[in-house]
Amino acid sequence: MAAALVLFIVVGTLLAVGLGANGPASLGTADLAAIRFTIVQALVSALFSVALAVPVARALARRRFRGRGLLMTLFGAPFILPVIVAVLGLLAVFGRNGLLNEALAALGFAKVSIYGFWGVILAHVFFNLPLAVRFLLQGWLDIPVERFRLAASLGVPVWRVLEVPMLRAVVPGTFVVIFVMCLTSFAVALTLGGGPKATTVELAIYQAVRFDFDLGKAAVLSVVQFGLCALVAVLAWRVSGERALGAGLDRVVQRWDRGGLGVDIVALCLAFLFLILPLGMVVVRGLPSLFELPPLVFEAALRSVAVALVSTALAIAITLAMAIRGGGLISLVGALPLAASSLVLGTGLFLIVQPFISPPKLALAVTALLNAVMSLPFVLRVIQPAVAQVETDYGRLADSLGLRGWNRMRILVLPRIRRPLGFAAGLTAALSMGDLGVIALFATDGQATLPLVMYQLMGSYRTGQSAGAALLLLILSLGLFWIFDRGGRSDAAT
Repeated sequence: MAAALVLFIVVGTLLAVGLGANGPASLGTADLAAIRFTIVQALVSALFSVALAVPVARALARRRFRGRGLLMTLFGAPFILPVIVAVLGLLAVFGRNGLLNEALAALGFAKVSIYGFWGVILAHVFFNLPLAVRFLLQGWLDIPVERFRLAASLGVPVWRVLEVPMLRAVVPGTFVVIFVMCLTSFAVALTLGGGPKATTVELAIYQAVRFDFDLGKAAVLSVVQFGLCALVAVLAWRVSGERALGAGLDRVVQRWDRGGLGVDIVALCLAFLFLILPLGMVVVRGLPSLFELPPLVFEAALRSVAVALVSTALAIAITLAMAIRGGGLISLVGALPLAASSLVLGTGLFLIVQPFISPPKLALAVTALLNAVMSLPFVLRVIQPAVAQVETDYGRLADSLGLRGWNRMRILVLPRIRRPLGFAAGLTAALSMGDLGVIALFATDGQATLPLVMYQLMGSYRTGQSAGAALLLLILSLGLFWIFDRGGRSDAAT
């Protein structure tokens, strides 16, 4: 039933949008330009993210130093960071009046603009570089220590015989995930796109629904987006290599190839500065205005927290139901939202409920439901392996004891998946807090969430208040993530 619900929301809403159109739509020159721009920026963003992640992940795999754990935590922050907050931080560093342009002006050089193609690339690399580092680092850590010892004893280059084969297996999957995320990005293109020449498919869908109410064009663009994601996934599957590094004895990895210290230090320092400067500027610029925000900001914050909590509960419930069932079909259904347009899903749901109730009245409820569905690919990835392991270890014993239904979930499963469950709940809450998608389409007075209010403040050039709202959103997002994640880890060993 949970999988059927997800399938209905992803596919059924697209059919509802298509059926609600006045007729078949054709793509114009502007739409084709948006498709071309989307593909190019996603390719460039994914290439830069993966290429820059290789030296950083290699440095983390080869070096042990004080503060390494803190740096690893920092690499996880951008993924749960609200997009609109990160954009404001990037503007504070690379914007027209940012740190970079102030330094260029002091040196007598012309200022640079962050808006347009390279601004979108910069924002996507900021979000996805840490994700690529985590994926690639796991590939390095999966190489058995015995292989490094054998390479050292034979005097063969580790990079050629161990690391390149590992990268050949890991990079295609990492590239696909980042490409799809850049392909379906909305808030980055909305804030940094810079006009018709820098419009993505997702932004074109928003314009078709919001300003023209051209449902036929929105449906066609959504199908194109689905097709692009599927094509890239198939290509990556065809070119990805197999991991043929063998098994080891699970010893702590020790490296004998400790050359290139300077390269490792430069890679880690640049990555650290690239991530910490925008976050630091959000805090520095937002702190003076944090306690002087208008009441509407705090009202929107309460709505965002409520939507995030409902989204988290829905996402966990759906994920647990699907994870218990398991299987390849369930995994496929769970991955579908990654390639879907949340704007089309929201429009389809509103069309479905329109004969029964006024759609604006359900703006917050639909936003909560879609936030849960859009986070499902990440949450299922975290919880499903943990549930499968529990069933493998204790499933037969539970069957012999007659544990079924809720009792099986309460006694067997939930206590043993507390850590991944807490992390998944925190991830969903943080992603929902920062969402600027469906709510931007249909929110009326008194329904705006904190990201939408912040975007409106940025649009009206109230920089002080927008900076304060950004800091508040950052605190709430990270706070919710910490509460859930900490709750999952608390007493988990017992």
